[in-house]
Amino acid sequence: MDSPGYNCFVDRDKMDAAIQDLGPKELSCTELQELKQLARQGYWAQSHALRGKVYQRLIRDIPCRTVTPDASVYSDIVGKIVGKHSSSSLPLPEFVDNTQVPIYCLNARGEGAVRKILLCIANQFPDISFCPALPAVVALLLHYSIDEAECFEKACRILACNDPSKKLIDQSFLAFESSCMTFGDLVNKYCQAAHKLMVAVSEDVLQVYSDWQRWLFGELPLNYFARVFDVFLVEGYKVLYRVALAILKFFHKVRAGQPLESDNVKQDIRMFVKDIAKTVSPEKLLEKAFAIRLFSRKEIQLLQMANEKALKQKGITVKQKSVSLSKRQFVHLAVHAENFRSEIVSVKEMRDIWSWVPERFALCQPLLLFSSLQHGYSLSRFYFQCEGHEPTLLLIKTTQKEVCGAYLSTDWSERNKYGGKLSFFGTGECFVFRLQPEVQRYEWVVIKHPELTKPVPCTSSHSSCSDPADRLSPFLAARHFNLPSKTESMFMAGGTDCLIIGGGGGQALYIDGDLNRGRTGHCDTFNNQPLCSENFLIAAVEAWGFQDPDTQ
Repeated sequence: MDSPGYNCFVDRDKMDAAIQDLGPKELSCTELQELKQLARQGYWAQSHALRGKVYQRLIRDIPCRTVTPDASVYSDIVGKIVGKHSSSSLPLPEFVDNTQVPIYCLNARGEGAVRKILLCIANQFPDISFCPALPAVVALLLHYSIDEAECFEKACRILACNDPSKKLIDQSFLAFESSCMTFGDLVNKYCQAAHKLMVAVSEDVLQVYSDWQRWLFGELPLNYFARVFDVFLVEGYKVLYRVALAILKFFHKVRAGQPLESDNVKQDIRMFVKDIAKTVSPEKLLEKAFAIRLFSRKEIQLLQMANEKALKQKGITVKQKSVSLSKRQFVHLAVHAENFRSEIVSVKEMRDIWSWVPERFALCQPLLLFSSLQHGYSLSRFYFQCEGHEPTLLLIKTTQKEVCGAYLSTDWSERNKYGGKLSFFGTGECFVFRLQPEVQRYEWVVIKHPELTKPVPCTSSHSSCSDPADRLSPFLAARHFNLPSKTESMFMAGGTDCLIIGGGGGQALYIDGDLNRGRTGHCDTFNNQPLCSENFLIAAVEAWGFQDPDTQ
């Protein structure tokens, strides 16, 4: 780069207006923790030359495949691939899925260069089948590269990363879709107010969340996206989730209680992100992002793997999309009024519950497994009807017309592994709730208070770190955490004479063997208030399973 740190692909006036070039010119630190702090603080954010040097260094240190295309490869192939076409008229690779190239501060030559680089990447990475984030990444890198070849090499190293613990960019539809589902799960857990708004204003809430990468890779202004990318290169993929969650939090704060500008909330969020400077600075956006108390990278990885597994079961592959996915039913439409019948909840109430369940099950239809009014008031019959189904939803209506229940992550057949002894099982995806007289959900206490514990480090004795259990609900298994006591993992238990949800200092729900009486109170597992009258008589009990629409 020349002295102000620009190159021939950049519109200098736009660059000056977008990002001031006033910062330091050198970086001496080498320790990851120090780099992490400097990235978050924006140490190189106002020096074009220094940001270019830092990107070069961070990307050079990415562990890659043995053979990764470099600048010399680009020089050899670009003429053959581009041919005599005008750069501005070059088609984009199919894997970018009609994504537009973000211009940022590029001039016409820069925009054409991005297209050339993308076509050369497609030539060298035939295994990439879906990567809509790549145009934004290449466009950003070109602002801080000496020439096209250097930008190509940087992008290739990011794509060729072979460190399984350092996921960078989704390169298949399977990975992309599971990331969208994972983002929806994180919104559900950590942005409940925003999630409630999305469910209220959108029929296709999963479609709203499937846009989350577009907010970052395309809609964010350059000075915001560059700050996010600074930290992303140091800390990895989890940064993207954090920033997208922060965007949604700010959107909810600004729009809560106000009418949306259109009937399309997806478009409203995109416009909000484009004009985000009216609401929050890059510094405040990152500050909010890192104030969200997420679990470790490992927990996010486990959730992503669970979502990938669910998608594979629906026919989604790495190479192609499934036809069934394009017809999928979204959360708001998963419970259909014409064929839903419950003695306990209305269609609207069931839709509210459905919006709380993990994304990989939210696409499923509710399937009535057990009804005390149909099958009788018998706990043994309840188990018989529910075994083989995972997860399940428990609904209870009291004689006082109170309604409460629990989402239970694990097959009730697990209780048989303890030789008739009443023992707890399940995962931290379990939650309890009440619907009448008021709606309230209580999740695993560790979700709200992660300071109570810390993740168990991966060792040879924890094979699940690299080979997760072949279950539908591996996320938030208690074995992945150093818990202060067992009371934080008392999710569900069943014996011949009672059924218990939550434990430690009391039970969230206790139901007797005749399904006639129950009690509720505070428990350590969910840190809940009583879900209804503390001692209650049961009018009706239902258990629901989750049925894939494609198997109906």
